[in-house]
Amino acid sequence: MTGQPTRPDGATIAVTGATGRLGRRVAHRLAAAGLPQLLLVRDPARAPRLPGAAVARAGYTDRDAAAAAMRGVQTVLMVSASESPDRLRQHRAFIDVAAEAGIAHLVYISFYGAAPQATFTLARDHWATEQHIRATGLAFTFLRDNLYADFMPGLVGDDGVIRGPAARGPAAVVAQDDIADAAVAVLTDPAGHAGVTYDLTGPHALDMEEIAAVLSQATGRTITYQPETVEEAYRSRAVYGAPAWQVDAWVSTYTAIAAGELDGLSDAVPLLTGRPATPLTDVIGKQNR
Repeated sequence: MTGQPTRPDGATIAVTGATGRLGRRVAHRLAAAGLPQLLLVRDPARAPRLPGAAVARAGYTDRDAAAAAMRGVQTVLMVSASESPDRLRQHRAFIDVAAEAGIAHLVYISFYGAAPQATFTLARDHWATEQHIRATGLAFTFLRDNLYADFMPGLVGDDGVIRGPAARGPAAVVAQDDIADAAVAVLTDPAGHAGVTYDLTGPHALDMEEIAAVLSQATGRTITYQPETVEEAYRSRAVYGAPAWQVDAWVSTYTAIAAGELDGLSDAVPLLTGRPATPLTDVIGKQNR
């Protein structure tokens, strides 16, 4: 589908990233609530087919397509673009178009501890994105997610070992379902959350040994954590042949944990969703059912 979409009657919410895990969750929840929406995607063939949802081909740097699609839209959920060396450029381009299109409120999926000097390299991009949104004068809400609880099994090597320079630092990992529920709460009442930054965390801050223990119990495998030095972490990841910026991001995820930058619990998930945040045990148990 190209050009101006046929928008469902009353659709004032647009969702980006609906072909990904988080955006798709949000889109399904909006549809289940009977809310019309517009899905902005790069590949319409991969977009979910949902009642009350229109689909428009509009990538973050597709200025004309994005501008046409967002005419008449009031609220946009902006899921951060896929990791790449030019992600910040993509974000800025889309934000500028959204502002010019006259949207009223931008909800941005950011990262916990986003700051210009954050240890996690990509958290710096999130901070710069937030600053660009502020500079446009748009009403905004920032959802700063901790590490995704759903992705913890992906840290485990084929030998059942999590390796990284996280020391004994904790991370308050958060379920993607909780993030999606929180996002829907904001999207359906944007004015009530204007100008607010929410830290979204799980109910517990766990170090890597504790995460390994949860994964072991949930999967029936023996999973352990082996601390690495920073130098060892770079050497162990060199075998993947990834570009330097990507390796920096991988390693700095762990060093940010070691620095305590992913520690701390927030009540934002219960506040926004009306229920407790989901523990890692439940997230992994659901994946293995």
